[in-house]
Amino acid sequence: MDKIEKVVVLGAGPAGLSAALYAARAELNPLVLTGMQLGGQASLTNTIENYPGFPDGVGGAELGELFQKQAEHFGARIEFDSVTGVDFSSKPFKVKTYDKEIETQTVIIATGASPVKLKVPGEDEFLGKGVSYCATCDGWFFKDKKVAVVGGGDSALEEGLFLTRYASEITIIHRRDAFRAGALLQKRMHDNKKIKLQLDSVVKEIRGNGKVENVLVENVKTGEQSSLEVDGVFIFIGHTPNNDLYKGQLDLDERGFIKVDPKMRTSVEGVYAAGEAADSEFKQVVVSAGMGAAAAIEAGRFLAD
Repeated sequence: MDKIEKVVVLGAGPAGLSAALYAARAELNPLVLTGMQLGGQASLTNTIENYPGFPDGVGGAELGELFQKQAEHFGARIEFDSVTGVDFSSKPFKVKTYDKEIETQTVIIATGASPVKLKVPGEDEFLGKGVSYCATCDGWFFKDKKVAVVGGGDSALEEGLFLTRYASEITIIHRRDAFRAGALLQKRMHDNKKIKLQLDSVVKEIRGNGKVENVLVENVKTGEQSSLEVDGVFIFIGHTPNNDLYKGQLDLDERGFIKVDPKMRTSVEGVYAAGEAADSEFKQVVVSAGMGAAAAIEAGRFLAD
């Protein structure tokens, strides 16, 4: 701890790297601790079609690389390290990683969120053996095989459509009789002959012998149960914020999201939050990027004052 940082950004997704870009352009020499996933969840998405400036869409990993390159161009420092603890009780703030402790005047939290689990028998047992939370990562392994996609939002339909490149048949299992996903995605889903629907249904168990072989599905209206033969199960039922480190130090809402005001300020002066660590509503790349930019601007004003 031979020096005190001005800005430390926790996370390197769209929010974190946007914050790094704005802080770097303000000559604050920000340090970015990437965590486990450079580029965040967006980097796992095959194609992002609604980020401004890319009329033909852009790969999630490619967009993450562009974010990183632009932030580094203006002086942001990217370190591939994970945070193990924070102390916001006194200033300078302390951020602990696996092998060091960093002191900093401000912190921008952009640690994102993780996939919500079904919490059914077999889910953990068959993780990596047919159970996945990332079609872009694992879709290739299911070439000419049958898979189930669980969920009814944008992510479920986007990933389900992506899986049609490989799988011979995709069954989308959704607990309601209507989808929350956007109209364009729903149209593409209905137009794709590889996709089948199993509505008003939930997965009760994932079964197999060494690998996934079938899922037990229950109709929520009739209670009737049936077995669906599949080689893989892709789960997209939402995300939970990665905010365990901040419990007891920052104000969180009832769902675990960090409470922020319109200027991305948390309950501790000098600590800001952006992206899905604080966004319980929109969960879009463009929104996360905007929140990251706002957080960095406010951090700069705080340091100037």
